[in-house]
Amino acid sequence: MSVNDTAHNNNSNWNRQVYHRLKLALSLGLRRQLFLAVCDDLHLRNQVAARLHSTLAYPVGQVLYQPSNAQENSTPAYPRLVTLRLNLNDPNPIVQINQWLANYPPPTVGGSKDTPGRPFPVPAFQIVGVEHLTKQTVATQRLFLHYLRLSEQFFSTQESGRFLESNLLLWIPRPWLSAIKQSAPQFWRCRTGVFVFAGEPTPATQNTGYPERLSSSKSLDLGNIKQSILDESVNQAELRTAATEFKFEKNSNFPTEIQGNGVDKTQEATPQQQESTNRSGSGNNNQSLSSLSYVSSELTELVIATINTSINQNAEDYLQPQQILLEIEKLHENLVSGEILAEAYHRLGTLYRLRIEQGESTLENLMVAIIAYQEAISYDESSPQLPDILNDLGTLYWMLYRTPPNSEEGQTYVEQAIEFYQLALKMISPQTHRETYARVQNNLGTAYGDLARFSHPSENWQQAILAYNEALSYRTADMDSLKYAACQNNLGTAYWHLGQHNQPIVHLKKAIAAYNEALVHYNPKEEPLKYGMIQNNIGTACWNLAQYEQPVQNLQLAINVYNKALKYRTPANVPSACAATQNNLGTAYWHLANLSQTTKEARQKYLQLCISAYEEAISLAHSLTGTPLSFDLLASYNNLGLAHYQLVIDKSFNGDKPTRSQHLEVALDYHLQALNALSKQSEAYQTTFTYVVKTIRAFHNELGIQGQNLALSKVPSQLLPEILAKL
Repeated sequence: MSVNDTAHNNNSNWNRQVYHRLKLALSLGLRRQLFLAVCDDLHLRNQVAARLHSTLAYPVGQVLYQPSNAQENSTPAYPRLVTLRLNLNDPNPIVQINQWLANYPPPTVGGSKDTPGRPFPVPAFQIVGVEHLTKQTVATQRLFLHYLRLSEQFFSTQESGRFLESNLLLWIPRPWLSAIKQSAPQFWRCRTGVFVFAGEPTPATQNTGYPERLSSSKSLDLGNIKQSILDESVNQAELRTAATEFKFEKNSNFPTEIQGNGVDKTQEATPQQQESTNRSGSGNNNQSLSSLSYVSSELTELVIATINTSINQNAEDYLQPQQILLEIEKLHENLVSGEILAEAYHRLGTLYRLRIEQGESTLENLMVAIIAYQEAISYDESSPQLPDILNDLGTLYWMLYRTPPNSEEGQTYVEQAIEFYQLALKMISPQTHRETYARVQNNLGTAYGDLARFSHPSENWQQAILAYNEALSYRTADMDSLKYAACQNNLGTAYWHLGQHNQPIVHLKKAIAAYNEALVHYNPKEEPLKYGMIQNNIGTACWNLAQYEQPVQNLQLAINVYNKALKYRTPANVPSACAATQNNLGTAYWHLANLSQTTKEARQKYLQLCISAYEEAISLAHSLTGTPLSFDLLASYNNLGLAHYQLVIDKSFNGDKPTRSQHLEVALDYHLQALNALSKQSEAYQTTFTYVVKTIRAFHNELGIQGQNLALSKVPSQLLPEILAKL
C-alpha cells in the first residue's frame, strides 16, 4: 500500500515528504509528544494510518537505535503503535488510551527470580475518526474540545502516569485544526508537530468531519505571531536586531565542525536534468529495487527517489546506491553476520553523507543517510566506528531541522540530535580521543543553542555553555587554532544569549572575553570575513553592556570595533554583513548622541555619523535584491528618520531653513516608507504613525504654516483625515 496514490504528482511528492517526517517523528522514541496529522482526504488518511501501523506497530529489524532497549526489541508481541477509533459516545482520547493500557498492560522483560524485569515501553497511539463528530450533536463536538483542553496536563506536567510516557498522534480534517486552535488553546500549545497532507476533501456524503456551529467560541489566533519589530524605543528595536545578527553569526560557524554541511545549499533537479536521468535507464533500476524483500521498503523508496531526482550527471555515481542496496539484499539472503551487514549499511550511509557534504542536503538524502546509519548500528552495536556514526547521526538530525520545508517538528529533531551527541560522548574517552570528544561537545553546544529557540532558553543556553567549555578543555589553540577560535566564538555567543535572560553584566563580559580570545587566533589577512564577524560580535556585546554600565566607554568601544569590522566586511566582499554592521554602528552613534553626558557639539557630530551609517546600511540593503537581511529594514527606516528629526529639533542645531526643511523631508519620507509596508493592525504601524505626526508638527514649529503645508503635500491622501485630526 502506497501513500503516493493521490490525484496530482505535486501532491504525491509533498505527501511522501510529510509521511517520512511523520514516521520519523513517531520512531524517535521520545516521550510525551503530541502530533497532529491534518488530512481532508479520508482515503489518503486511511492509507497513511494503515501504513504507519503496519510499519511501526511491530518494527522487527527496523527499530531505531536505543541501546537500553536492545533486549526489548527482541520481543515483538507487544505493539509499539496502537490505532484507536475515537469513541463518539464519550470522545475523550485520554480515557480511551488509559482504558486500552488497563486492558493490555505492558509486559515485563528480562529479570530473574531475585531481580524484577523492566516493563515494556508504553506504545504510541494514533486516534482516527474525529471526522465522524460532524454527524454528532453540537454538545458532543464541544465535549470533545473540552476533553482536549483538560488533556493539557498530560503533556505539560511531570505527573506520574503511564500516558505521560506515551505519544499521541491525532488525525483531524483541516476545519478541526482551526477549531482546536480557537477552542482548545492549551492543547494546541502542547503540540510537538503538525503534519499537513495535501488532498481533495472527501465528499460530504462520506462524513468528512467539518465541525458545525462552533462559532460561539471566542475566536483566538494562536499561531506563532511574529512580535512587532518596531517600538517607540529605538533601544528595544535594535536589541532585537542585535540578537538576530548574533544568531546568524553563530549558526554560520556550525559547519566549521562538520565540514561542508551545505545547510543552505538545497538543490533540486531541473526538468532537463530529470529527463536526462529518466533516459539513462533509472526505470529498470527502480524495477529491480522494487523486488527487494529484506531491505526495508522505506529505505528502498527513499533511494529510488534520490536516484530519480539526482543532479549528478555521472551515471556510475548516481546508480551506486542501487548497487549497494542489491548487495545488502544478497547479504541478508546469505545470512551473513551482523558485522558484515552493518558495514554494508554504513557504506550506504557514508555515500549519502558525502553527497550531503557536497551540497545535496535534500530531505531524501538526509533520510537515507539517517536510516542507513541506524540500520548499521542495529546490526553491530560494538563497532569501533560507533562514536563517529552517532556524531554523524546527531548532525544529520540537526540538518533535518534546518532543511526546507521548515516544519513545526523541528524541536523533535534537535532533541534527537542532542540525544545522539550525548550517546557518542558516553563512548569516547576524552583522554585518548581528544579531538573527537571536543568536536562532539562543540556540536552538542550548537544543538542546545538551537533548542533554546523552542523552550527553556536560559537553561538550554547554560547547557550550551557547559558543552563549549568542555570542548575547550580538550581543544587547545596549539592543536588547531582555527577550531579553537570557532569554539570560543560560539561560547561568546552563548554567553551573549544567556545575558539576555539573567545576570547581563556578568554574562556579557564573559561574552566579550570569549570573542577577544577568538580574535587572537584569526589572522585578518587569511581570515578577513571571520575576523570582521567577530569584531562585529564584540561591538554588539559592548553596545549591549552599555545599557547596564559605563555607557560612554562601552558605546565608544562598540563604535571602535564596528569600524574595525567594516575594514573587512566591505560592500564588495559581504554586502549583507556590511549592511548589518553599518546598521549596528548607526544605532551605537544614536545612543551615544542621546546620553546626558554628551555635549551639544558632540551630539550634532554623533547624529551626523548616525545618519551616514544608517544611509549606508539602507543603500546596501536596497542593492541586495532577494538576499535575506539579518536586521529589520523598516526599523532602520524609522531610526534614520528619527535621527534626522532629532538633529533639527536639537537646540544646538544652527542650520538655515532650507537645511532644516531638507532634514525633515528626509525624516518624513523614511517614516512614510515604513508606514506603507506595515499592516494597519500592527503595533508597529501605530508607532510609525506617531513618528509621522511628530515630524509634521516639527515642520510647523521650525518652518511655520508653509512648512506644514509642504509636509502635508507629501502625505498620501488616504492618511490626511487621520493626521489632520491629530494635528
